Amino acid sequence: MRVIAGKYKRFPLTAPKGVTSRPTTDKIKETMFNILGPMEGIGLDLFAGSGGLGVEALSRGLSKVIFVDGSFDAIQMIKKNTSFVDEDVEIYKNDYKRALKALNKRDVQFDMIFLDPPYQKNIVNEALPLIQSFDLLAKGGQILIECEKNEQIDTLDFEVVKNETYGITKLIILRGKHE
Repeated sequence: MRVIAGKYKRFPLTAPKGVTSRPTTDKIKETMFNILGPMEGIGLDLFAGSGGLGVEALSRGLSKVIFVDGSFDAIQMIKKNTSFVDEDVEIYKNDYKRALKALNKRDVQFDMIFLDPPYQKNIVNEALPLIQSFDLLAKGGQILIECEKNEQIDTLDFEVVKNETYGITKLIILRGKHE
C-alpha cells in the first residue's frame, strides 16, 4: 500500500493486521481520486482504518484531515502513516456517531468526507443523515462512499455525482445541494 500521487507520491503506508480493516486497493484509490479531481480545504476520514484515503487527499492538496476510527490498532497505524505529512492532522479513536456529534459542536464543515465503513452493516445509511442534519459538508463539498456493490445507499438530498461498481466495490460520490 502506498500514496498514489501528489506531494507524497510513493510513500509507503502500513495497514492494520487482521480482518477488522480492509484497505482500499491502489487501483480503486487511483480511480476514485481521478474522479474527485483537485483537492483543497478540510477533509474528514470517518472510518479511517489505515488512514490511506485521508493521507492520499493530503498528498493531493487538502490542508487538513481529521481521522476517526473506533479501533486502537487503526489509530496506531494512522499515527504512523501520517508521521511524514506536513499538513495539519487530528486523529481520534471514537465511535462515528459520537465523533459526528462532537464535530457538530465544533461548528466545522468539510470540503471532502470519506465514508469507507465495514461492508454490509448499513453504517453509511446511519452516518449520512447525521452528516446532513449537522450540516458538516461545506458548500460545494463532496462525500466519497466506498461500500459493497450490493449495498443500497439512501443518498438523501445529496446530488449523486458518480455511482460506479468495480468488482465487489461500489463507489458513490455525492455533492451537497445548496441554493
